[in-house]
Amino acid sequence: MSTSKPKMKSPTPILRMFDEEKAKEFYLSFLGFSLDWEHRFAEGMPLYMQVSNGDCIIHLSEHHGDCSPGGAMRVEVENIKLLHSTLLEKEYKHSNPNMETTPWNTQEVTVIDPFGNRIVFFENS
Repeated sequence: MSTSKPKMKSPTPILRMFDEEKAKEFYLSFLGFSLDWEHRFAEGMPLYMQVSNGDCIIHLSEHHGDCSPGGAMRVEVENIKLLHSTLLEKEYKHSNPNMETTPWNTQEVTVIDPFGNRIVFFENS
């Protein structure tokens, strides 16, 4: 019997979206992610796409069976103060995130996408 274990890697969250234009405005323009790829099974079918920023990869899906809206995820970042100031400078009309220091010694910036999904960016203090 083998004593080795399978090595797990970082998960890729799937977040629900309902509007391609709003999703791209939020994830690409506001948060600064890059669009890696898009997929539709056929013209007029729901969109499934991947966005990334550094090592953070997120899948966004219009498919109703993939996930429920209102998901939440945490993303560890380096230099949370820079991220926070960059987001504020963009003056995105749907989000004006605060930065908070938590009782568990992290600094956090929380944003909510147009579909109710919450992303908490954090840095350990």
